Amino acid sequence: MTTTRFAPSPTGWLHIGNLRAALFNYAIARQNGGTFVLRIDDTDSERSKAEYIEGVKEDLTWLGFTWDRVEHQSARMENYLAAKQRLIDMGRLYECFETPTELDLKRKKQLNMGKPPVYDRAALALSEDEKNTLRAERGSHWRFKLDHKRIEWTDGIIGDISIDAASVSDPVLFKNDGQILYTLASVVDDTEMGITDIVRGSDHVTNTATQIQMIEALGGAVPRFAHHSLLTGPQGEALSKRLGTLALRDLRKQGIAPQAILSLMARLGSSEPVELRADLAEVVANFDLSKFGSAPTKFDAADLIPLTARHLATLGSGDVADVLTSAGVPGDLADPFWQLIRDNINSLDEVADWWVLMRDGATPLVEDEDRDFVAQAFAMLPPLPYTSETWGTWTAAVKEATGRKGKTLFMPLRKAVTGRARGPEMADVMPLLQKAPSLD
Repeated sequence: MTTTRFAPSPTGWLHIGNLRAALFNYAIARQNGGTFVLRIDDTDSERSKAEYIEGVKEDLTWLGFTWDRVEHQSARMENYLAAKQRLIDMGRLYECFETPTELDLKRKKQLNMGKPPVYDRAALALSEDEKNTLRAERGSHWRFKLDHKRIEWTDGIIGDISIDAASVSDPVLFKNDGQILYTLASVVDDTEMGITDIVRGSDHVTNTATQIQMIEALGGAVPRFAHHSLLTGPQGEALSKRLGTLALRDLRKQGIAPQAILSLMARLGSSEPVELRADLAEVVANFDLSKFGSAPTKFDAADLIPLTARHLATLGSGDVADVLTSAGVPGDLADPFWQLIRDNINSLDEVADWWVLMRDGATPLVEDEDRDFVAQAFAMLPPLPYTSETWGTWTAAVKEATGRKGKTLFMPLRKAVTGRARGPEMADVMPLLQKAPSLD
């Protein structure tokens, strides 16, 4: 059975970059009738927080995700320690004693000599007495011993990949303080949970190479890997510095529709155009991993605004009943009001402002040269209630009285009545006005 996972670290809020991995893995599982695992990578006890775990679930639920089970790495420590002992017993995990400063000096020396900064395995030459002495003085960390051969796989996005393991440092799996690092925990989980497909960022390609050897050492089946492109800002700048402003919860607060986010992220970086989808199920049905490329992909949050507007334009008043009620729109006016504004808003946050305009009237937007004209026109406006005929009848009378026509007639009146230069057809606006326009 196809089994995928999304494995966020609960050390912050989910951001738009995280979502790509979640969406791709989710789509693969659902397309194949498989299992989607939400795995919380919370081995870093100091930085992991319960509020972030709940935030992950809240954000995914808002987008429409469901998961078949939840796993917490913090509850699986015994599994990782058991794997540690197995690797030690087979000679694939060894103890090292260099300090961070010593390792940094080694790297700099290698680079100055024109060599790749690869760990020199000096710890393997230490005697037991030397190890005991160093362990007592400074503690130790543990590295996985790579087989120095080529590691090859066919990536679902990048294609054929071949990495010489001799060009890569033996990865650290346990830190000096005993913390289990992501590399080992992820391999143990992927192996024991039967993960068959993994999609993640292209910055993990080297990790994948080392993890393939670790999976094989532990007797697991190597999953199918695919590495999607990394996101950049609209000018190609690194997105990492801006991710704090691209948290999913912040986009939600800005009124961005989940359908807009899903539709964009399901096609961004692929050879296919972005198409607005109604929900996550439709996104999944049209998802094709083979269409994606490996080149850096530009992301502009501004692209979510027109997609949100297009989505809102497809909704009926019943779909946004709670929003209309919260804005104070009377039930008998909810449908005509929504039909009026839905093509003229970029987010649901704008609903309340439009209702205030209808209920209380707008602050007139009047140029100095139009003030006398508007005052004369308002004096000719019939009393409430207005109908769909009011705008045409009124402007015809004003035209006759003032000689104005075209844009010089209609635009000053629109701006005076609504306080806006753009908006719905005024013939449709007038019947919903609850207060007569006034210059006062």
